Amino acid sequence: MEYKALPHDHGHLSMKVQLELPKADTFETVSELMKMMSDGKRIQIFWLLCHCEECVTNISALLDTSSPTISHHLKLLKTAGLITSHREGKEVYYTASKTARAHVLHEMIEEIMEVACPAEEEAEGSHTENYDSTVQIVNEVHKLLVNDITKRYTIEELSAKFHINQTTLKTTFKTMFGQSIGGYMKEYRIKRAKDMFCHSDAPIAEIACAVGYENQSKFTAAFRDVTGILPRDYRKAQIKK
Repeated sequence: MEYKALPHDHGHLSMKVQLELPKADTFETVSELMKMMSDGKRIQIFWLLCHCEECVTNISALLDTSSPTISHHLKLLKTAGLITSHREGKEVYYTASKTARAHVLHEMIEEIMEVACPAEEEAEGSHTENYDSTVQIVNEVHKLLVNDITKRYTIEELSAKFHINQTTLKTTFKTMFGQSIGGYMKEYRIKRAKDMFCHSDAPIAEIACAVGYENQSKFTAAFRDVTGILPRDYRKAQIKK
């Protein structure tokens, strides 16, 4: 894309982003895919076929939907390249395509609905039988997080590191510790900061860095969000005690 001098220079849009911004028609494939998935029943069928191979009759019975309606959705999904089919005698079987597009859509659906993938759950079960239970794995995740609070991990990184499904990790952690991973670590960092204020006269910026905040302003905002007061006011209150 040709570089343009914009009317307002807010300093937010880099030249690199502007030059590499794809044209609108480049996004048409994504737009068409989103239109395709605008029907809840169609998404349900696609998700089902991500985990099995089935015929129209069985899909119809499972979803309590007429065969003609199921066939209509299957035709649209196949045209979009999201599912494939093969014939065995008189029976035609359908399943999700082994393509990047289908894989990404499958993951997106489960992430939005916070539904664990049955296939991944089975794989995890096989993997952890010889090692730890899900609870033990989440305890290991917790141990990693609190042992060095200066490091920050994404759910994706933790999932890959401990070989656990992302949804299973998030759900089990919240069940065990009462909060999401992000919420728990935010309060844990602030708790550690409060301890440091009570036993150290280190500058606020130094304490912020020690508990995993890249700058004092972000730390101050988090501290006030958790405690209701500013770090400096908390320190003053501790000094008066």
